Amino acid sequence: MKQKFDIITSTCVPLPLENVDTDQIIPARFLKATTKEEKFFGDNLFRDWRYNADGSVNEDFVLNNPKYKGCILVAGKNFGSGSSREHAAWAIAGYGFRVVISSFFADIHKNNELNNFVLPVQVSEAFLQELFQTIQNDPDAQVEVDLPNQTVTNLTTGHSEHFDINGYKKHCLMKGLDDIDFLVANKNKIEAWEKRR
Repeated sequence: MKQKFDIITSTCVPLPLENVDTDQIIPARFLKATTKEEKFFGDNLFRDWRYNADGSVNEDFVLNNPKYKGCILVAGKNFGSGSSREHAAWAIAGYGFRVVISSFFADIHKNNELNNFVLPVQVSEAFLQELFQTIQNDPDAQVEVDLPNQTVTNLTTGHSEHFDINGYKKHCLMKGLDDIDFLVANKNKIEAWEKRR
């Protein structure tokens, strides 16, 4: 069972880049691993942006800037495009992000995030730009993501938006269940249905 979702309030890490694809999230050379070694994938999230070619830390990249922290990643439009690799969601979760906010997600990546207990929150472009501006003005600004009510709120401005989520995935996130856990939890109902058939 995974950590349950309810209301998450956190500072944010801003990544105001559009069309961030899965190869930028986790480069292809790290796809040899076939299990969710969370520390491995988290350590290599945005690897080619976090480190220079010689292996030194790229101090200009946001994940290496100590003033930005928190479990919410705020990303530009069209996040997670490109190949369908689930490893990208593994890397995001392995780094410690629990929520990604963007104005648009690639469908397969969005589902991969949900399957790995990362909540993708799609907002309007105007709300996204407000968040970027708020975080730039104050890296300690907080955002509240309320899964039960499906709202995201900029606590600095008080502005809030509603977001959509599949009802089944919402249930699983709030209960801390993956697909297998869900089936096991409903074993008696499944068996009763089979007997009726």
